[in-house]
Amino acid sequence: MMKEKYNKEVVPALMEKFQYKNKNQAPKIEKVVVNVGFGREAISRGGDDLKKFISGIVEDLSLITGQKPSLRNSKKSIAGFKLRKGIPIGAKVTLRGQRMYDFLDRLVNVALPRSRDFRGLDTKHFDKDGNFSIGIKEHIIFPEVSAEKMKNIFGFEVTVRIKTNSKEEGIELLRLLGFPIKK
Repeated sequence: MMKEKYNKEVVPALMEKFQYKNKNQAPKIEKVVVNVGFGREAISRGGDDLKKFISGIVEDLSLITGQKPSLRNSKKSIAGFKLRKGIPIGAKVTLRGQRMYDFLDRLVNVALPRSRDFRGLDTKHFDKDGNFSIGIKEHIIFPEVSAEKMKNIFGFEVTVRIKTNSKEEGIELLRLLGFPIKK
C-alpha cells in the first residue's frame, strides 16, 4: 500500500517539486532499523530470569516488526556498570523491501496515533543527510502486542535511512508518504 503510493503519487510530486529529470533521482527509503537496548535490565537480572526477560523482548519485537531480531552483546567489561563481556545488552532488526513498507504503514497509521499526547513528528528528528530517527517509549502502542499479558514495557528506536541529497528532500518524502510531520 505505501510502496504503491510511493511509486504512483510521491515520485511524480517529488520530481515536480525538486525539478528532477529522472525518477531515479527522487529520494527513497533504503532501510528501517529498529533497535532496543536493555542493558540496565540485563545487568540487574541473572541466569534463567535474564533468559526469560530477553526472550520476551525478542518475541514482542518480532511480533511488531515481522522479523526475528538479532541480539547484540557487550564488547567489553565495564566494572562501574557491572557489565561483563558477552552479555546481551540489545536487539536489532533491519527491515528492507515489503516488510519495511508494512512496518512503516503500521507505525504511521496505527501506532503513532495510539501513543499518548501525540501531536505530530518534529523536523528535529531528521539529521543533515535526511535520515529520520524517533524514539518510542512504550512498545504497547502496537496492536500486535497484548497489553494484558505484558510484564515488561520497553521502548525502542526506529531509524529510517533515506537515500537523498538533503534534509528538505527527506522531510518532503516522508510528508508525502503520510508521516504526520509538523510544519
